[in-house]
Amino acid sequence: MSEPKTISIVTPTFNCMRTIDLYMEAVMNQSYPHEKLEFIFADGGSTDGTLEKFEEYKKKCDIKISVYENPLRTAEAGKAVGVKQAEGDVVLLLDSDNIIPDNDWLNRMMAPFEDEKIVASEPIEYTYRKEDGVINRYCALIGMNDPLCMFTGNYDRYCRITGKWTEVEREEIDCGDYLSIKFQANMIPTIGANGFLMRTKELKENFEGDYLFDIDVLWELFLKDPELRVAKVKTGIVHLFCPDVKTFCRKQNRRIKDFLYFSDAKGRKYPWNKLGKGKIVLFALCCVTIIPLLLQAIVGFCRKPDITAWLFHIVACWITLWIYGWGTILGWFGKKEAANRDNWKQ
Repeated sequence: MSEPKTISIVTPTFNCMRTIDLYMEAVMNQSYPHEKLEFIFADGGSTDGTLEKFEEYKKKCDIKISVYENPLRTAEAGKAVGVKQAEGDVVLLLDSDNIIPDNDWLNRMMAPFEDEKIVASEPIEYTYRKEDGVINRYCALIGMNDPLCMFTGNYDRYCRITGKWTEVEREEIDCGDYLSIKFQANMIPTIGANGFLMRTKELKENFEGDYLFDIDVLWELFLKDPELRVAKVKTGIVHLFCPDVKTFCRKQNRRIKDFLYFSDAKGRKYPWNKLGKGKIVLFALCCVTIIPLLLQAIVGFCRKPDITAWLFHIVACWITLWIYGWGTILGWFGKKEAANRDNWKQ
């Protein structure tokens, strides 16, 4: 076994006091050598005590902590700030609402990098915990935060409705603790967030500017070298996506606003248009008729019983249809703007 690689943990933050202690404790409990780790936080101007909390951890944590300003405030801008500062062999993109589920997680996530063709690794699922809130349990069960992705098929975590981790065409080799994946040239799933690791050299060489859209970086990288592979490690990660319906609505609204703005103004590279309008129409029809959504929830319940979480599937789809629909219509007739980050909190 080779010498353990160094890891730069890059995390955008903005008013994340709700989750930061859980996030930090999970990393600090890792069995991976702490001298091989560094924290890089890119903060968008927190006012809730997040910055003060970092100062507390600097005094008691045996992992190097660096904090940089993120004047553009978005997560994608924060990733760009952090990756530019990264000095490790591998970058771990870990959001402030991600909780590493067990002490051996980093060792398992790093093991695939022994294969030089593997450029990145990612957990194959979201960790389901009974103690989490309804929406977080639902997102873990469905394997995504946006139910529209299930209809388009380009999700990247195990979904208990479809029984798959993605529907994108690919080549899979089972290597025991992980799957070694080679994607076809025409499409890749939306990998690149929530516990995603990538070799620093390739990551830095394949993005420039003030925003790092991870899926765009990977898309262009795989176009350059179709033989590169990604490891899907047979583990999960906790994603504390949101605590209530109001926050779910707010995050869906932010998602559609940012998507329309950055697609129009910032030259996104990933071919979202290839997903097919027919699948989006199907999603809308399923929402209107409700019965298909109920059948999907029943299938999911049979695989993992949690009646409250599965009932939220119908609510989540309706909210998503309404917010995305109105957001798109308003985008046609008005000026496209990124979501307002004022008073934002995790």
